[in-house]
Amino acid sequence: MELPLEEEDSTFTNISLSDDSEPPVPGAARGRAASPRPAVMNADMDAVEAENQVELEEKTRLINQVLELQHTLEDLSARVDAVKEENLKLKSENQVLGQYIENLMSASSVFQTTDTKSKRK
Repeated sequence: MELPLEEEDSTFTNISLSDDSEPPVPGAARGRAASPRPAVMNADMDAVEAENQVELEEKTRLINQVLELQHTLEDLSARVDAVKEENLKLKSENQVLGQYIENLMSASSVFQTTDTKSKRK
């Protein structure tokens, strides 16, 4: 670090202890210059972990949503099956009632004349 000009003494020359022009030597003593690197790595790791946590939460949310939709689909399928069964039952009952009404009409003299005229036309 260099001192500001007003505080600099003319008898001393300030020399920087860190020389940025040369690359660091492997195996050199690790002092204060090496400490920011792990802090940066920790910050990067924290950012990656936070991103992974967000992705995990998003996956969990999507899985829960898919499961909920699957249950809804199962419920709807069961309801459709129940409605189909009810529809078949009602069709069968309508056929029975239709046959019953037709038999009553053919047995009655009032409807027999109308039925005969409609057959002749």
